[in-house]
Amino acid sequence: MGERRIPPGQHVPRNWPVLHYGRVPAFREERWDLRVFGATASGAAHRLTWPQLRELPRTAVTADFHCVTKFTIPDVHWEGVAPATLVELAPPAPEATHVMVWAEYGYSANMALGDFLHRDTLLALRRDGAELSPEHGFPVRLVVSRLYGWKSVKWVRGVEYLTRDRRGFWEERGYHNRADPWREQRYSYQEDDGDGPPLL
Repeated sequence: MGERRIPPGQHVPRNWPVLHYGRVPAFREERWDLRVFGATASGAAHRLTWPQLRELPRTAVTADFHCVTKFTIPDVHWEGVAPATLVELAPPAPEATHVMVWAEYGYSANMALGDFLHRDTLLALRRDGAELSPEHGFPVRLVVSRLYGWKSVKWVRGVEYLTRDRRGFWEERGYHNRADPWREQRYSYQEDDGDGPPLL
């Protein structure tokens, strides 16, 4: 058998390192909700409670997970809600092109609407047969396996539809706006014209 193909500059670690900005938030079911807002088709914001989210149809994705710190975890099995299901409940306006995914404490990551709706993207509730652990994003983690892991937002609380691209938390702090691991799009100094909005 040939050697497993992973993106350039990556390696497979013995364990899954835990990396995130800020502390692990406490989950309080009675206060938790997921909001969809911004350029919605109706012009109104939408809100899902934790029980409502858990009742949505589930799907599964098995994919590699690539971190910008140069590790890749192969064949991670995720279960959760497809973003397409969320978009059916709360459609974007026709002019929406991107999303900003928001988490606890104001963390955010931007991506093209096409990446958000990709077949391998998931609002994950479970990983490898078990409920997400708090340090890995419980109760909900966005998984965007085709991009570097900082786009896979832990502790998701909101999805904002955008009519033009806007940089998220790490994108404003020097990470590449697009984050394709196969092209090693790690840092903003590597960006070409058109890769993202200007850094302020």
